[in-house]
Amino acid sequence: MTHPVDIHVGQRVRQRRWLLGMTQQQLAEQVGIKFQQIQKYETGSNRVSSSRLWDISEVMEVPVSFFFEGLAEVDGDTARKKNILENKEALDLIRCYYAIPEGQRKRLFDLARVLSHAV
Repeated sequence: MTHPVDIHVGQRVRQRRWLLGMTQQQLAEQVGIKFQQIQKYETGSNRVSSSRLWDISEVMEVPVSFFFEGLAEVDGDTARKKNILENKEALDLIRCYYAIPEGQRKRLFDLARVLSHAV
């Protein structure tokens, strides 16, 4: 049975990889493993060793603790806790948003805020 902590760490690996616009293949190459192993880490079917997690954190430019953030919120009886950052579309939107120049980004944010209240 897959442990909830392994699933959480895998989700955080996937979230960070998506935010960086990195493929599983690119991450695997930089870490020195096969992309299938990254797939297994991201689903939680394989546990990430501490040394491998260190390597992944170096490639992704985050502290190892990043992968455990929000862990207290994980329910031991539930394999996955639904979260907006589990949605690839949301992560793509965030990445695109931060690629927009700051002045335009502020105007887009203001527009989104107005539209969200109009519903």
